[in-house]
Amino acid sequence: MKTGDSTNSLAVRAAWMSFIGRSTQGEIAKRLGVSAAKVHRLIAHAQKEGLIKFQVEARPAECMELEESLVSEFDLNNCIIAPDLGGSEDPFSGVASAAGQFIHRLISVPEVRRVGMGMGRTLLASVVAMPHLHKPELDVVSISGSLTRRLSANPFDVVQRLQMDTGAEGFYLPVPYMAETKEERDMFLSQRSVQELLARARASDLFVLGIGSVSRDSHLVQRRLITEQEHSELLSSGACCDLLSRFVNPNGSISSVSLNDKAVGLHYEDVRGARVVAVAGGTEKAEATLAALRTGVITDLVIDEPLARDMLSLLERQKISLSQD
Repeated sequence: MKTGDSTNSLAVRAAWMSFIGRSTQGEIAKRLGVSAAKVHRLIAHAQKEGLIKFQVEARPAECMELEESLVSEFDLNNCIIAPDLGGSEDPFSGVASAAGQFIHRLISVPEVRRVGMGMGRTLLASVVAMPHLHKPELDVVSISGSLTRRLSANPFDVVQRLQMDTGAEGFYLPVPYMAETKEERDMFLSQRSVQELLARARASDLFVLGIGSVSRDSHLVQRRLITEQEHSELLSSGACCDLLSRFVNPNGSISSVSLNDKAVGLHYEDVRGARVVAVAGGTEKAEATLAALRTGVITDLVIDEPLARDMLSLLERQKISLSQD
């Protein structure tokens, strides 16, 4: 057995004794024949390697009140709001934990045999936070292009991680998130393999996607998925939301920008009427998330408490503005 495997095995055993058996570190040390300091290091190692995943079953009453407001406003099946973690170093940990548990419940049922997955940092963190699930009969399918414009692999590809964690079969869309031109997009879409993958994606039993903003700090800009000129066009058009690589105005309508003619993956209209779970975190996404909800495509929403409060505050200001016009 390799040294790393031996350490992981001992760390897992110590974690079981601590968190499930509720033994003290002194008791564990005696049973394993090591020092208490060694037990502490083993448990810390298990946490660092992601071998321990915590799950809190309840949410504060304040979060549940916010959930009810958003469910009522947008006719959602579910809205799950992760509590504010008070300045955690990881901005995605709260929403990722809540989303991971929710996605786990949804894909655990026998009826879900195929899930269409979007991409991005928040979705990847959500899959990493998921409780263990072995479901080799599951198909995990990309619903957006899996490459950057330079045809390099996307570091936030969610399909590969979910495939690895569940033993599922993964299907990747081997095209860029955005084509360089409309003609290049048409060339990608003319390929039989791409058509077959998109058809497979459309037939998913469940869709899980992220919501992107168009700010300077957005995934689009930071990963250079679009050019400076294209970003300027987005800002000038009034678009505020990236939903499945289509750009949406605050009222939920599609924006008139050239980028909407360069997207290669599924359009959000392709998933309308299906079970569509959207995951988002961060207060800078309030306007984008409201716009995504106004498309009427999203059925279930998982966000964090700061984002929920900003959304409801913005929603109230928008209603006041409309009443004064």
